[in-house]
Amino acid sequence: MRSTRATHNQIAVSAKHRETAINTEQTLDTLMPFSLNDIINLAPRREDDTNEANGREEASRIYDRGALAEWAFNVEKAQPQHFAFLMAYCLGSVTTAALGDGYKHTITPIEGGLDSSRDNPSFTAAQRLGKTINKRRFASMFIDSLKYKFAKDAWVTLSGTAKGTGKVTNDYEEETVSALDNVTSLTLAAKAVAGSSADERLANVQAIKVELATGVWTDVVFSAVSSATPAVITITSAGGAGSATVNYKILYRPTEAAWGSFPAQVVEDALKVSQLTLNIGGTWDGAAFSGGKSFGDVLKSIEGEINDNGECSFVPGTSGDYAGKHSREARSQKVTLEREFYENIFQQLIADNSTFGIYMKAEGELYDSTYKYQVEIIYPSVGVLQAPISVDGKKLGEKVEIVVFEHATYGSIIVTVQNLVDTYAA
Repeated sequence: MRSTRATHNQIAVSAKHRETAINTEQTLDTLMPFSLNDIINLAPRREDDTNEANGREEASRIYDRGALAEWAFNVEKAQPQHFAFLMAYCLGSVTTAALGDGYKHTITPIEGGLDSSRDNPSFTAAQRLGKTINKRRFASMFIDSLKYKFAKDAWVTLSGTAKGTGKVTNDYEEETVSALDNVTSLTLAAKAVAGSSADERLANVQAIKVELATGVWTDVVFSAVSSATPAVITITSAGGAGSATVNYKILYRPTEAAWGSFPAQVVEDALKVSQLTLNIGGTWDGAAFSGGKSFGDVLKSIEGEINDNGECSFVPGTSGDYAGKHSREARSQKVTLEREFYENIFQQLIADNSTFGIYMKAEGELYDSTYKYQVEIIYPSVGVLQAPISVDGKKLGEKVEIVVFEHATYGSIIVTVQNLVDTYAA
């Protein structure tokens, strides 16, 4: 039977391989856990004729300008694979090398754009909603903003937004069948209905209606669906005399296409904030981070934010139903640190207008006898924008706002992820 429980939702993505071109779907290779509330939606670009001289006081029609896709995602227990997938498509450049039984992925900002239609690589995503309600595949999704957070006494979290061109493939369709107004069965034109049992097939027919009078549609009761191709659906007669041919509209899920068979989920442990190593004030030389001060028990939280400031746009020569180009204005980043006000380090950094580096490492369990699941985040060059002092409860606190610079040699950010997945955004 159909279920509206959001716990049945699933999201699959083409984490390993980027799309070869915009609006060209890639194979879904990873079933990835996201928040229960995360829904990928279409954002229709529809307008009515309110501002037209239409001969009426109020609107009389809707113009359809296609749609875009949008996704606000949340990862409440972030795993290394989440960092790898989301950072790869947010920053855009990935190199991978073998490391023991696994791999080390080095992720950095892309230089320029990927191609004439995309400034960042795009991925394909698909979502199952409930159980046997629907699956939708969305081509050309782009990570537009991304925020990570390490907060005391909590799991590591990730959140952000993705924008898409709006090209969508549904696993359901509506078919019109012409038949007499008193028939007790309807035969589809060519397709079978999804489901290996009678109950599943019946659940996958979602609605039938009949046009007994012009423009008047009436619901039809249906009770069984055959396993044949094309399927035969048993209905209750609409009550006509059998002298008129009318249209029936059948909303159903046909036998599942190949993309609807979701891949297996990669299993990794969630990262804990207690596993974080944080060093501020040191120097990155391209291979190692040296110097600086280690921050531990006075740290309340540290979070980083990346904004690509991108958009998907409708351009000539593509489609009126979905966008054909992705572009971003300019990437921006910031880091925010909250801690107990224990000494004047950041106050002095402001006074000196100092430039320095930040190094973070979150280690997980061993994936072989030597190497661990791991996430590193390196900022080669940053500066303190402000660090107001306040009272938190009955203790002094400090909130440090840090601006991320683009280092002439090492760029603005370097993210490395160690796990057992062989590639991302390749």
